[in-house]
Amino acid sequence: MSALRFIVPVCFSLLLFAGCTNPYPEVPASYHALLDQAMVSAGENSQQLESALAGVPGSQKEAMAFLIAYMPRHDAQTLSAQFLIDNVTIAYKARAAFSWAAQIPDSIFFNEVLPYASLNERRDNWREDFFNRFSKYVEGTPDLQTAIDSVNAHIRDEVMVDYNTKREKPDQSPYESMDQKMASCSGLSILLTDAFRSVGIPSRIAGTPNWHDNRGNHNWCEVWIGGEWYFTEYYPSGLNQGWFLADAGKAKADEPDHAIYASSYKTTGLPFPLVWDEAITWVPAVNVTSRYVDLYNARQAAKIASGELIPVEVSLFKSDNCTLKGDDRVAANIDVFTGNDQVGGGRTAAPTQDLNDVLTFYLAKDKTYTFKYTGSNGKEKTHSVEVKEKPLQVKLYME
Repeated sequence: MSALRFIVPVCFSLLLFAGCTNPYPEVPASYHALLDQAMVSAGENSQQLESALAGVPGSQKEAMAFLIAYMPRHDAQTLSAQFLIDNVTIAYKARAAFSWAAQIPDSIFFNEVLPYASLNERRDNWREDFFNRFSKYVEGTPDLQTAIDSVNAHIRDEVMVDYNTKREKPDQSPYESMDQKMASCSGLSILLTDAFRSVGIPSRIAGTPNWHDNRGNHNWCEVWIGGEWYFTEYYPSGLNQGWFLADAGKAKADEPDHAIYASSYKTTGLPFPLVWDEAITWVPAVNVTSRYVDLYNARQAAKIASGELIPVEVSLFKSDNCTLKGDDRVAANIDVFTGNDQVGGGRTAAPTQDLNDVLTFYLAKDKTYTFKYTGSNGKEKTHSVEVKEKPLQVKLYME
């Protein structure tokens, strides 16, 4: 009797198993549980997701599964099968069209080329239009960097969008920005990332919710070349070049408000900070602060070693009667200009900080610099110095 009790359940289990069919043929098993969850999240829209998965050829099944598996809930509930099929189809068209795009590993292609959106922007069906717009600029280019440079050089004249604080909102979709012909730094970065992705160039959004000296947020683009990430902007100045590197180099990886993040489509357990709507926490991110800090420090060290940069220490006091001994230092933001161009910024040490903790700028020699800050009366104060061969110590006063 005990043997019979053992045989019956086993036979029943085998019959159940034999009767089951794989609901996701040609999709790696690692996606199955995630796809099940996505179908539940989609609710009535699950049929659209199923149709999208069925509507692409076997060679593109995993790509579609990736999109669905890591899709935000509201996308799972609203996006149509045709939207997703168009997106995957044209992404693979770009991958096949350019030799350097074909060499991109699947892990990068899926997460940084294939996605139809970067942040929380409106979901526009931009991919085919953008492929037609930007493929002409990369045809015949020998490598990824040349293709990146070409898209960067032509995007402004192709879409006719410029930075303008009068834009309707910061998180505009590509066509919202193109309709207005204006966008924020975030809108411009979304445009550029989509342009890159449309021709098979891996790209993502990077940014900080607040600079180290609390001057506010900024977003830009990153591109992938041969296993490394580089930053660029809508108005190009070259890879890993740009006005904000000095600020990015002072970011704090362990301070969420002052760290630097890069967006991801695949979930990471960390949200990308959206300063225009802090309630949105479903845009994944990775903390990339250390890469910017390391890059900045390496460049600074090389310039200091060559004598190109001179250290200038800046302290701020209540009045010209105050000294370090009196410990009457004041913590305040200091901006540095040459003429009308800002070349740096930072915050002076507070009374409770170590006496050796001094705000230090590394400035090019043989130039005159103006330090600007807000005095005790609430008005702007300025102090100019000429930097020569030797290090300088500058004392500023609130009164």
